[in-house]
Amino acid sequence: MRPKGGRWNPRADFEQILLAHEPSLTPEQLEEAVSAGDDHLAALSSTPDYDDYHRVVLRHLGVEATSRLLADLRREVAPAVYLETFPDVEETLRELSRRGVRMAVVSDAWPELPELHAGLGIRGYFEAYAISAVLGCTKPDPRMYHHASSALGLAPDQCLFVDDAPDLVAAAIGLGYAGRALCRDSPAAADVPSVASLREILDLF
Repeated sequence: MRPKGGRWNPRADFEQILLAHEPSLTPEQLEEAVSAGDDHLAALSSTPDYDDYHRVVLRHLGVEATSRLLADLRREVAPAVYLETFPDVEETLRELSRRGVRMAVVSDAWPELPELHAGLGIRGYFEAYAISAVLGCTKPDPRMYHHASSALGLAPDQCLFVDDAPDLVAAAIGLGYAGRALCRDSPAAADVPSVASLREILDLF
């Protein structure tokens, strides 16, 4: 999945919410404020406090960070408001499922990732999740890979690991998994087998 509009912060509905409070803001002002927010996030060494992040952006705009505005910017919305799957994802998952391929997710992500997938309509394709925030480790720690394959009841050599980071695919191959680097918008990986689209995975099953 990816963030709508190509950015994780601020959320895709940021401008809509802010303009409802301050209709006079221009696109140029909003763009500059988002850039200031990027600088703030880049200077952090830990997970940001999003109210603090929004205060930085609002201060750059000269907008008062009222409790109501901060609450609106953080309000819960359906995942589809700010996330989307890549065009090749759902059709490929559907076909893999039809062919009886069992699937798990291995991700350096948040505990709520299954709920996000549910909101995007893809949760039902996966039997198990290996999530870094839950397991307390990140890829390429072997525990990430092994948690997923064990949950499926499969040995590493019965599994194919797909990731958009070639080094993480290389780590999986070193552990006995088959692997493919997904290089959608980048040159094919030099050191590991790669595919340019998730659809190409279907050729392996």
